[in-house]
Amino acid sequence: MYADRKIFMLLTNTETQVTIRRRLGACISAFLLCALLGFCVYPSSAFADVRQSDVIAGLSVEARDLSASSCPNIVAEYAYVVDDSGNVYFERGADTQTHIASITKVMTALIALEYGDVNTTTITVSETAATIGESSASLQAGDTMNLQTALMAMMLPSGNDAAQAIAESMGDSVKQQLQEQGDTSVPDNAYDAFVYAMNKKAQELGMNNSLFANPHGLDIDQHDAEMYCSAHDVAIMVSKVMKNDTFRSIVSMDGATIQVNRGGTTVDIPLESTDILIGSYDGACGVKTGFTEKAGQCFAGAVQRDGKTLYAVVLNSNSEQQRFTDATTLDDWVFNNLISYTLAHSPESTTYSSEDGTATEVPVVAYVSHSGWIDKTFKATFSDPNAAVDVFALDGNVSQSFEFDTVSGDVVPGQKVGTARFYQHNNEIASVDIVAAEYCVAPNFFEGIGIWWDRLIRGFSGSQTSAESTVVNTTPLIYGNNATLTNSN
Repeated sequence: MYADRKIFMLLTNTETQVTIRRRLGACISAFLLCALLGFCVYPSSAFADVRQSDVIAGLSVEARDLSASSCPNIVAEYAYVVDDSGNVYFERGADTQTHIASITKVMTALIALEYGDVNTTTITVSETAATIGESSASLQAGDTMNLQTALMAMMLPSGNDAAQAIAESMGDSVKQQLQEQGDTSVPDNAYDAFVYAMNKKAQELGMNNSLFANPHGLDIDQHDAEMYCSAHDVAIMVSKVMKNDTFRSIVSMDGATIQVNRGGTTVDIPLESTDILIGSYDGACGVKTGFTEKAGQCFAGAVQRDGKTLYAVVLNSNSEQQRFTDATTLDDWVFNNLISYTLAHSPESTTYSSEDGTATEVPVVAYVSHSGWIDKTFKATFSDPNAAVDVFALDGNVSQSFEFDTVSGDVVPGQKVGTARFYQHNNEIASVDIVAAEYCVAPNFFEGIGIWWDRLIRGFSGSQTSAESTVVNTTPLIYGNNATLTNSN
């Protein structure tokens, strides 16, 4: 750019400068016209958007009456975000059947790991596998390797050759094991038996919108067949296989060099992961990319932060880069809306003395009635005054309910006197014991007689015969215009 500017400054001839300006103007006009035509030709779905039908924590954007700024803005036609505890944060067409391209290899890996041994199972590359085309690990016919090496060749560069070789090499063993389990429907052909196992596993996992036709995900020419999956189903199989340490360690690599046996000689093959988020995005730890013309740009990604693993599945995005942008947009949106919600919020505190004599300041969450007295209550706190629970802000504000036990005898600090429960969107998210925060002595014999007569008289007049328990604890808003809590990440 600096050189171009220097040349332009050397052009002192006025006519030359005018000509250059005219040509630049024409180029700019042409560019703007093309951009305008492109905007008209391509549908709005090709651009990042927020849809009223997008589902956030079980309810649509429309039902929650959320603003667009509160929601993730993505291109992908289908998406699903869930954590390792099963909490679902986002859905877009999540159960729609669609092609998933090389994400199919996740199921291939799941079957291979279930039916083979990563160290002793031998994978041999056939001519068919070596010449299958598209994404490749540069394997050649006759190459042999153990299963772990083959999985690396399949998952890192998305090697169709490795996927085909795994299915062909393991098919007979898979068939035998299935038959030993009493399955009489398994096909005789080894390759078909492996694909059969993929579909059987999908059914076992509850992947109700899935059908696999091959181990690699190619869907054109000789590989054109009925096959489909959904964003929801992808998340199911990804979260399942990521529990396997071998698989997780493989997909968390940004690259590796494998060794295969080729004609009696050990050959090194360098591999590079297609997952560009590994090493560049906070917490990224896998798992698989995919692309065909039918599937569009796809990605199933895993991110781990602060002990929580998040799985974001995006299918049919519009570019190789956008699929990653969609996934990170979803990840960031979830993490930015996760709040560590402290259960105790009280304007009052008291000094609490534990059994070992240690004195600490604790929040007063309630005044609990002592049934032995007519007008006496005692201070109470939570068994864990610092207890907190992770909540998703957009799922709504937190509410609470307190249930108090009937207390009649002497009360000592730490004694359980009730239970507090906390809810978000009508679902219980936490419960904690309510404990006494101070001593409260029960009436003695003579005091008890006097209280008995007092209550008898009050009963005739309709007066109060014992104090009422009162709740001091509050539940600050985490969502809405008056929200007082913010993200803690």
